[in-house]
Amino acid sequence: MRIIPAIDIIDGKCVRLSKGDYNTKIIYNENPLEVAKEFEDNGIQYLHLVDLDGAKSKQIINYKILKSIASKTNLKIDFGGGLKSNKDLEIAFESGASQVTGGSIAANNPKLFKQWISKYGSEKIILGADCNNRKIATNGWLKESDLDVLDFIKSYEEKGILYVICTDIAKDGMLQGTSNDLYKEILQKTEVNLIASGGVSSMDDLLQLKKMGCEGAILGKAIYEGNISLKELQKLC
Repeated sequence: MRIIPAIDIIDGKCVRLSKGDYNTKIIYNENPLEVAKEFEDNGIQYLHLVDLDGAKSKQIINYKILKSIASKTNLKIDFGGGLKSNKDLEIAFESGASQVTGGSIAANNPKLFKQWISKYGSEKIILGADCNNRKIATNGWLKESDLDVLDFIKSYEEKGILYVICTDIAKDGMLQGTSNDLYKEILQKTEVNLIASGGVSSMDDLLQLKKMGCEGAILGKAIYEGNISLKELQKLC
């Protein structure tokens, strides 16, 4: 299982939210590159970079931070937040993203998202399936759709999606464990490479996700709050 630390960006700073609520913002470092380099120095190979400013706006915002991290580390970066147009996607890849994650665009403009899958391939495009009470949330999680998360994933599996990041918003940033029942259901009823996100609080959570068959696990606050050390992650990697 791949271990994928997250860096969420607001105003150019490394932050974490609770349940996606922008009012709960905690700034952990004003220099995201510094954080990324520390991850790399401890054997981490992957990074989940989220432009939270872009997520609730109409375009990518913090692409210069993506460019900085991509050019000054060897981390393989998946980038999400603010990818609303072909131009946004081009900027993300030109700035050094190895993969991009589309959530809102997949829900709001499926025609365009399918074009991205066709053009760039399923290895490059990740489906972001972020949900609250099983309903897909969009626009920086500020809006909730009527789409059931499993139906949403299945519909894109039919279109060739291989990788899915699924975040249970109720768990995100709460350090109270992951949404294992939901992940088990997804793994049983689809063939996608599932990347679990939200709620990781301990090494035990990661080991459970690995045991159930998740392809990757994203974690953020557990690192920043010291619940999991980078040395522990290094051993797991």
